[in-house]
Amino acid sequence: MRSLVLIGHGSHLNGESAVAAYRYAELIRARGLFDEVIEGYWKEEPSLRQVLRTTASTDVTVIPMFISEGYFTETVIPRELGLGHQGPVPPEGIARVIGGRTVRYTLPYGVHPGMADVIVARAREVLPELGPDGPADGVETALIVLGHGTTRNENSSRVIYENAERLRAGGLFSEVHALFLDEEPRVTGWADLVRAPRVVIVPFFASEGWHTLETIPEELGLSGVVTPFPDTPHGPQQVHYARPVGTHAAVAEVILHLAEEARGAGGPGGDTERGHEAAWQAFLKLARRGARVGELLVTPELGVFEIRNALDEGRPGGDLMTLVTPEGVRDRVRFTDGGEHRPVHTLRSLPRGWRAVLNEADLRRSVHYTYPAVVEETYAHGCHALRPTPWATTARRQTGIYAKVQRAVPEQVERVAERVCAACLRTRLWAGERLTHSFLDGVPGGIPCAEACTFLVAEVREEVARKKAAAASDD
Repeated sequence: MRSLVLIGHGSHLNGESAVAAYRYAELIRARGLFDEVIEGYWKEEPSLRQVLRTTASTDVTVIPMFISEGYFTETVIPRELGLGHQGPVPPEGIARVIGGRTVRYTLPYGVHPGMADVIVARAREVLPELGPDGPADGVETALIVLGHGTTRNENSSRVIYENAERLRAGGLFSEVHALFLDEEPRVTGWADLVRAPRVVIVPFFASEGWHTLETIPEELGLSGVVTPFPDTPHGPQQVHYARPVGTHAAVAEVILHLAEEARGAGGPGGDTERGHEAAWQAFLKLARRGARVGELLVTPELGVFEIRNALDEGRPGGDLMTLVTPEGVRDRVRFTDGGEHRPVHTLRSLPRGWRAVLNEADLRRSVHYTYPAVVEETYAHGCHALRPTPWATTARRQTGIYAKVQRAVPEQVERVAERVCAACLRTRLWAGERLTHSFLDGVPGGIPCAEACTFLVAEVREEVARKKAAAASDD
């Protein structure tokens, strides 16, 4: 048995941030090479601190869904997963045994050599004339591999140069240039560098966003997929602007190659993780009798299960949107009734107006999407195996822009927690609160919180920053 975990950044504000990881998980899940494919996030749920507990296998491969090596792949993710490693990840990855699971952590997908093929695939979408040996119409064509660039981490640009070199050696294009938004050589100077009459620009970005949709077209004067430039230093030129590499379906193949190279695919694999399976069997035993989990009502019906918001209890099914897949449930519960993003799923904001009819396997996945890690952590708490992490420990672990939460005094943390946590179903074990009965005992709101979530950490950081700004203004 094997589990694959895709780690994305996620967002407390933007619900679209997680979509890429979901999409690739679905593509890989359909291939059937892994027994399960799980998504985890830095700023959403399941969090990096929770995600390993949600895996069903003792053989776990973790792949960072990032375009290059850097702070998150070398510092944040290894730290939060408990890998005991900081710094560059070797080409063969890192293997550790954590909580009885063998965990293999790989390089981010963006640095894999197979990404050069994804760049070419994107180029062909906007330039169908590009054949296996170059442009079929014989027009000299240049390629610009466009990276974000940053002076803070040289790895961000290194992967751009490496891909440009691979593609230059391939001979499909008359010229290949590595250019950047935020460092030299900048893409705004492309016309001075490129001599070919036709130019293809492929953004080496993980997803569509502000830069690919607005910043780049605006700064370069692009009017669409194809833009003519009649008067450049090298004569008339035509620019073909491609979509970012990170959203191409071929990235799924790159991810699978990474997993295979980490020995996470093929071979006998691991065993079923006993604690995980025991947790879900305890939940299913409850569900077969009918249950409440937080705001979610689970009702058995003729061999299948219906789930809905408990506030919709008694409403006729015809009055509700009917969902039949875990993905449908996932997409519905990620936003409130008002369309706001729900990065913390145990906030009392589960949307209404829907029901899902599911078999037992899909029920498990749907409940996982609705309340990530809640079944596993609640069961572990009942077995006295869930160790709370005090705020002071969480604060000391923070780095980068979040390191300032270490300066927060207890009164500040509690003030923020009263505002944030008051709307959450969880009981704050990390703050010394006690939970004597859980939803597994029939108490719907009985859900443990072992550690302050990243949403609370971010809010405490803002509180510290506000206090510092106020003190500065008083001076």
